[in-house]
Amino acid sequence: MTKSTLFLEEDFDLAKAWETAQKVALSAGEILKEWWPKTKNVSLKGMDDIVTNVDIESEQYIREELGNYFPEHGIFGEEESGVDPQEGYVWIIDPIDGTRNYAWGIPFFSLVIALAKDGEILTGVNYDPLHNEMFHAAKGKGAYLNENQIKVSRMQSLEGSILGMDLAYDDEKGTVDTLGVATKLWPRLKTTRIMGSSALGLSYVAAGRTDIYFHHQLQPYDQAAGLILVEEAGGVVTDRQGIRAGLYSDGIIASCSPLHEDFMKETKFFAWRKNSNKLA
Repeated sequence: MTKSTLFLEEDFDLAKAWETAQKVALSAGEILKEWWPKTKNVSLKGMDDIVTNVDIESEQYIREELGNYFPEHGIFGEEESGVDPQEGYVWIIDPIDGTRNYAWGIPFFSLVIALAKDGEILTGVNYDPLHNEMFHAAKGKGAYLNENQIKVSRMQSLEGSILGMDLAYDDEKGTVDTLGVATKLWPRLKTTRIMGSSALGLSYVAAGRTDIYFHHQLQPYDQAAGLILVEEAGGVVTDRQGIRAGLYSDGIIASCSPLHEDFMKETKFFAWRKNSNKLA
């Protein structure tokens, strides 16, 4: 049975969106591969972020393609922003998640395309073009890596678990607090990984490669695909207070339910668990 046949007649448009997101991601991935590992034009964006010419070219391509398929939908991207991603049907784009890795020749990055309706993710794709790995999901239809369905790990506690995380690049206290979590949990963990790509960090949880991932603060385009991937893979994604995560959540924690519960209990009094006051 193909994934298309999983859909009933009434949600045909969702099937089209799911398939289109994958198709566009594959083509956009060719842009990233074409420039890899060539020298890129790198410039500062904000106080402590960078953008390359490939980010811009990739986003422009994705915008044009999605606009051709779904002219009635809005688009919200990392490089050009756009409409409010919490109102109506909106495509959310990150043309390169892990731009620092990409710019500096570290082969760990991806691109994100997701569709939201009134802020709820309907379908999401996270594509790693170098490794030809397409993580994708649609609401109520499961999560997949290429053609194979994926599930989160069954780890019941922090004991022996693999924890993924990333640092709060523009927030010194957030970075210190994040490292504090890893340091205090270390005796119970099998290992820790700083991913360099939050989209892949969440996708790896969905695929059961890592057991849990947390981040101090993400933007909608960083986590849009990851939210639906983890949930459709049987996991939970919440903010730092344990409330189901959305596009503008204050922090993010993703894992299977028992491990999430243990993380919340163990970190209850950690500085990282306090509100960041950086909500959009």
